[in-house]
Amino acid sequence: MTVIRPGDKPRSRRLDQRVDREALLGAAVANNASWCDAVCRSHSYPGTSGARVWISARHDLEFYPNAITLVPDATAADTYADQDPSRRYAVKDSFARLDLTPAGLDLLFEAEWIAAPTVPGGPGEPGPPWDAVTDDRGLARWEMAWAQGGSSSRRLFRPQLLADPRCAILACHRDGDLAAGVIAYTAAGVTGISNLFGAKLPAGQLEASALRAVTALRPGLPVVSYAHGPDLAAARQAGWQSLGRLRVWERPPAS
Repeated sequence: MTVIRPGDKPRSRRLDQRVDREALLGAAVANNASWCDAVCRSHSYPGTSGARVWISARHDLEFYPNAITLVPDATAADTYADQDPSRRYAVKDSFARLDLTPAGLDLLFEAEWIAAPTVPGGPGEPGPPWDAVTDDRGLARWEMAWAQGGSSSRRLFRPQLLADPRCAILACHRDGDLAAGVIAYTAAGVTGISNLFGAKLPAGQLEASALRAVTALRPGLPVVSYAHGPDLAAARQAGWQSLGRLRVWERPPAS
C-alpha cells in the first residue's frame, strides 16, 4: 500500500506570482478535459479532442459533460455533435463565453477555476495519513463513501482508472473508517483535484490535509481545481488563487 503522510515535507512551493495566469488557466482546462476523457473512456465512451473542444457526445454519465471548450474563442456550434436530442447533454463552457439557451440548454451553475496556495501545515500539524486506493474493492468502498451511501446501480469510478498512472484516488482513514477522499489527476503540467469529501474531518483540516497529500504525491506541480458556491467561498478564504470563470450548461433528458 502506498502511504502518503502529510508531514513528509512535500517539495511543493507557493505558486510563483510570475507564472502566466492565462497559461495556468489553459493548463487547468486541458487537465480537466483529460480527466473527463479518462472517466468516459473507462465506460467505453472515449472522447475526441480538437483544437477548440473535447467531445464525448454519447455518454450519459452523471456529473460529467459531453463537451468541454478548450479555448476562449470556441463557439456554441463547436460544442454541438451528433447527439440524440432526447438524451441529456451537458457542456462545460470553460471560459464563460457562450450562451447555449438557443440550443435548448439551461445554465446549471457558474464556477471559478482556482489554483492552490502554499501547502499548509507545519511540524505541529502533520494531519491524518492518506493512502492510495489500489484495488477495485477499495475503489467501490471509496465511491460509496463519496456518494454518501447513494444507491445508484452503476459505478461511476471504474477500476480502469486505477491502472492510469496519471490518476491517484486517495483515501484518509481514521480509527479504521474511511474518513475522507480526493482524486488527483496529473496532465498538462498540473495536478487537478476533484471529488473531495470528508464529513468526518473538520472542514479546515480536510482541505489542508488533502492538499498536503496531493502535493506530497505530485511534488513541484501547480495544483488546480474549480469550485462554486460555499466551496468557492471557502477556497478564497484559504488563499486559493482565481484563474477565471466557467459555466456548465445542461439539457435534461426528454421526459
